[in-house]
Amino acid sequence: MDKIKSVYIHIPFCNSICSYCDFCKVVYNDDWIKPYFARMSEEIENAYMGEEIETLYIGGGTPSCLSLEELKTLFKVLEKFRKSANIEFTVECNVKDLEQEKLEFLYKNGVNRLSIGIESFNKEKLKFMNREADFKDTKRKIELARKIGFKNINLDLMYAIPGENVKVTKSDLRSILKLKPEHISTYSLIIEKNTLVGLNKIKPIEEERDLKMYDTICKMLTKAGYEHYEVSNFSRKGFESKHNLTYWDNKEYYGFGVGASGYVAAVRYENTKSLTEYLKGNFVSSKALMSKVDNMENELILGFRKLKGINLEKFFDKFEENMQNIFPIKPLIKNGDLIYKDGYVYINPKKLYVMNEILIKLI
Repeated sequence: MDKIKSVYIHIPFCNSICSYCDFCKVVYNDDWIKPYFARMSEEIENAYMGEEIETLYIGGGTPSCLSLEELKTLFKVLEKFRKSANIEFTVECNVKDLEQEKLEFLYKNGVNRLSIGIESFNKEKLKFMNREADFKDTKRKIELARKIGFKNINLDLMYAIPGENVKVTKSDLRSILKLKPEHISTYSLIIEKNTLVGLNKIKPIEEERDLKMYDTICKMLTKAGYEHYEVSNFSRKGFESKHNLTYWDNKEYYGFGVGASGYVAAVRYENTKSLTEYLKGNFVSSKALMSKVDNMENELILGFRKLKGINLEKFFDKFEENMQNIFPIKPLIKNGDLIYKDGYVYINPKKLYVMNEILIKLI
């Protein structure tokens, strides 16, 4: 098994809760911060085996809602990791939190990639999501980050919001392109039952309209010079998210913090989603040992998210099995669901939208 090279850290605190968010989060309360980092320090101490880390991703919640002092406490904890000289070090941020002092602190302490949750600049969409965003302010903050030295910025876009049409999606895309990010992540709204949107019994938009928006996004971003390298992700050449590629390449990684998940020594684990339990030191809530078959299936489920797909030779090296003998690859190449080219099998780009149906046929 390859050495573990990636770490995910979960910060569950947010200044306000978005209507659609199903991640593990709580409204910020400074009484919890110190005990939380003390427990996280303990969790890392117990599990981390001292490998050199090549990607470190701090997600949430909203990591940027921490004060400068709290960030210093967090970064003290992160000193436990042995970091590679060319690490990709990402922090998720909210535009409102990006003041000069905070940005300078992050940059000086090795963060070299910012992931900024824009989601939209459209007033109706923002109101629905319980978010705020202002184009001028965002532009100013991104320019400030650039001036400090950040050369790798991701912006998130959310689409398929009830009431949204393709015109609105295009307008959001045009605004995001004006900000010239190196990476763009796009998310179609999924209505989860334990969210405000779910509790209000909001209905998702029709599939046809969702597909139209997805097509528009793919066309506009590739035309603007972004490479569509994963179902929902686009980047300038060389700026693919190395951290997320760890997941899509089905590689092992550590996850620390409440609600985090990880994959270590063939075991996939989920941490407790209860802050109270986490603060008591009860970190892991469930574990599952992956069999060879589980692992091969995950290789397909995750690997087919990448547009270039799965390399047959690498699959064989990893599992000592021929992928085409295990899964019904050939009939799906024959019917046009899959394409085989230059040693790779990938989902027909025209059928990415029905990817789940193709995976069901495969597994």
